[in-house]
Amino acid sequence: MIEARGLTKRYGDKLAVDGLTFTVNPGLVTGFLGPNGAGKSTTMRMILGLDSPTSGSVLVNGRPYRSHSAPLREVGALLEARSIHPGRSAYNHLLALARTSGIHRSRVDEVIDAVGLTGAARRRAGKFSLGMGQRLGIATALLGDPRTVILDEPLNGLDTEGIRWVRALLRSLAAEGRTVFVSSHLMNEMALAAQHLIVVGAGRLIADTSVTEFVRLYGRSVVRVRTTEPARLTARLDSPDVEVTADGAGALTVAGLTTDQIGAAAGTAGITLLELTAQPASLEEAFIDLTHDAVEHHPTITAGASS
Repeated sequence: MIEARGLTKRYGDKLAVDGLTFTVNPGLVTGFLGPNGAGKSTTMRMILGLDSPTSGSVLVNGRPYRSHSAPLREVGALLEARSIHPGRSAYNHLLALARTSGIHRSRVDEVIDAVGLTGAARRRAGKFSLGMGQRLGIATALLGDPRTVILDEPLNGLDTEGIRWVRALLRSLAAEGRTVFVSSHLMNEMALAAQHLIVVGAGRLIADTSVTEFVRLYGRSVVRVRTTEPARLTARLDSPDVEVTADGAGALTVAGLTTDQIGAAAGTAGITLLELTAQPASLEEAFIDLTHDAVEHHPTITAGASS
């Protein structure tokens, strides 16, 4: 279990984390979401004792991380997959950590096999691809068979098979009763892997709820419509509570009405519909809508710009 209470971190004039209070419970995959600069990495560093909070506190399994006598057996973490000596092999990297933590060398072979690096275990880690480096980072996090696992962007650089493997791994760790806390910018994967979400923006907590409830509260269902008369249908549906936009593929996207309501309006006006498809709210759309005001920088897109 991870318990943060009033967790705050200030760097000079910048308030990176602002009074975060949350609990990450065992038995669930908890996703940690937020725009770039929201304070996610800083929060994870404070959980692991790498940064000291300006105020507030955070406990891991009932104690500050630094007070655990065998921290690798309590918490396994991946914050930066490339933070290993590039000339050292994957096997020797893990073996050195195992020896300093009283972990039997047989566990090194177990985690290497578990992450799919058996064939590359004796190669220098500096020659690893980004995906292989991620697998080694995850192996490092699992080395001590910890009760709590913290992974920062573990999907970076992984191919489709690797992403599916991480998804299954997270679920299996939670099913064993472990605490699993994972950040990612891949909303579709978080929707599949996580059961609970902690969402931050500008260093502050803005949501602490299940994935299902988050999408229900903040998501927006839309309807995809194709018709022979898009302009007339748009005018027919126009109202303060309805948003109709062209999706660029010859269809309309309608928010604020159900398929039945759109079908009835088109029928009354004698407008032929070619497609009428309800598209449920997604985690990605709910996240973007909720955190829009907390994004540090919004990109500017100029039509017709060329390089």
